Formats: sequence, C-alpha cells, structure tokens
Amino acid sequence: MAEANRAIVAEQFADADQQNESATLGMWTFLATEVLFFGVLFASYTVCRIRWPNAFRAGSLDLKWYLGAINTAVLLFSSFSMAMAVRFAALGDSRRIIRALLATIALAVVFLVIKGTEYSIEWHEQLVPWLNYSSDGGLRPPQEELFMSFYFTMTAIHALHMIIGIGIMLVLIWMTRRGRFSADWHSPVEMTGLYWHFVDVVWVFLFPVLYLLRNP
Repeated sequence: MAEANRAIVAEQFADADQQNESATLGMWTFLATEVLFFGVLFASYTVCRIRWPNAFRAGSLDLKWYLGAINTAVLLFSSFSMAMAVRFAALGDSRRIIRALLATIALAVVFLVIKGTEYSIEWHEQLVPWLNYSSDGGLRPPQEELFMSFYFTMTAIHALHMIIGIGIMLVLIWMTRRGRFSADWHSPVEMTGLYWHFVDVVWVFLFPVLYLLRNP
C-alpha cells in the first residue's frame, strides 16, 4: 500500500495528503475567480433591473418559466449523481463511478437539450438581441432587449461551463476504465465534483433571477 501511495504522489509533494490539499486549494481558488466573474454579471443585471423594472419584468414574462423549472430539477438530480460518483470513488468502486458519471452526463445533456429548445422558441418569438429581436410593434419596452442580452449571455456562459464539465467527466470515465483511481487516490473525481456543484449553484441563482421576478 505504501508503494502504491508513493506512485500517485508527484515529486513536488511530500505525501498524498499534501497533494490532495493542494488540489483542493487550487480548485477553490479557481471557483473563487468564477464567483467574481459571474458576480459582475449578476451585479450589472441587478443595477439595470432596478433602473428599468417594467422592461425587465416584461422580459421575465416572455421566458418559459416551466422549462427553467424542469431544468432546475434536472440539475439538482445531476448534482446528486455527481455526489454519488465522488462517494463511489472514495470506496474504490470503479463500476459504480462510471455509472454515476454517465448518469450525470445524461442529465447534463437533457438540460442542454431543453435549453436549446428554449433558445429555439425565443428565436421564433424574435427575442434574440443582435440577430432577430423585434419590438413587436412597440408592445415590448425598449429596454427589454437589454434584459434578453443579459439572459442569453448568462445562460450561454453557464451552458458552456456545462459542456466543459461533460468533457471532463468523459475523461474521468476513460481514466476509471483504466484503473487510475482507487480509494487511496481519486482527487480528480473530487475536484470535478466541486466544479459541477458550482455550476449547479450558479443555475440555482439564475433561475429565480431571470424567470421568477415577475412582480411590478
């Protein structure tokens, strides 16, 4: 067991614990920068919503809240399956790690398909800024286009993070099938779990801010 532990420790670390702590610190530092990135978007959105409440309310009313609600449930289930992948990794159960990761990927794909459906609906309703936005004969407030700009920017960046997460999980499955992980070392699975939970938390904030603030 001692030889196995030495085999998974990079030369710049004293032991496996130090290596794992460094990886965890690195991931939390990365997530902190992501919080700052999304924080700027949320802060800008809040300022604009306070300035033009009626236009932003109209934008929320044009979104399909039920599709957003379904996607919220899908992501919460994906967070659970990702947590199970981390748990199975801690147990050294490779077969169930793969199953849990595949379930997480499947749920992520469902989310993206639903989001793509939303984008298609919004395209046909002429709600896409810069490309086919229409004021609907003056019925839509001028600043509603700004709301839709925030909506597409924030949700598209979130979707990009999900696509990156799917790619990482595919790599984890490849590594698992080759016996790279054990109960003693499974840090990449844990770090991916932290990343995926962050992606889920971002959506938990996006959903009410974009879809549910409909009161005047």
